[in-house]
Order: sequence, then structure tokens, then C-alpha cells
Amino acid sequence: MFDHVSIGVADIPRARAFYDEALKPLGYARLSDGETSLGYGKNGVGLWIGKAAKPVKPDMESGLHFCFVAEDRKAVDAFHAAALRSGGKDNGKPGLRADYSPTYYAAFIIDPDGYRIEAYCGK
Repeated sequence: MFDHVSIGVADIPRARAFYDEALKPLGYARLSDGETSLGYGKNGVGLWIGKAAKPVKPDMESGLHFCFVAEDRKAVDAFHAAALRSGGKDNGKPGLRADYSPTYYAAFIIDPDGYRIEAYCGK
């Protein structure tokens, strides 16, 4: 349905350091790099990150979050660990979410700008 998603951040170097590490275990890489924007994906950019004068303020009750597909549970675990090492905050340790489905394995992180992100595997 979507070609890409764009988010605004306060600090591009901080976002670069975080997303380079957090997305690597999921097989995603920085495909575009600039002073005011970054693009991440596999075969094309699916996540654009841009320098914004007024990034969206963190709101845990907004329901807004971004979910990245992981190849397997090991990748979800590695995403969570890498995101924590690179400045993210835990928002849900890796594990099964049986209330979503019997095979929904995910981990949740809050990035340095307050965006809620998730890695998910349905195997």
C-alpha cells in the first residue's frame, strides 16, 4: 500500500547513528545519505528521515508507530539489542504477543526522537 514513510527528526547525525545500527539486523541499510535527509531500505528507500524544524512531539498515547519486517525471531532479538546500544529505549522486550496472534514475535523500541518502532516476525 505504501511506497515509503517519512519522519522528521531534530538531529540527523544522531538519527543516522541510531537507524544504521537498529535496522542492520533486519537487513535494511542506509541507501541515501545527506546533510538533511537519510533513506533506508533493501532494494529501495522505504523510510525517509529528514531534518525538521518541528518534529512530531513524542506522544505515547497517539497510537503512532512504525513496524519493520524481520526475517526471523533472531533478527527481532538482534534489532532490539542494537537499538538499545545505539540510543533507543525499551518499549517491549522481544517475545511472542499471543494476544496479536499465536506466532506474532516482536520487540518495541522508542528511538532518540521519541518515535515508537517495532520489529516483527510472524514465524
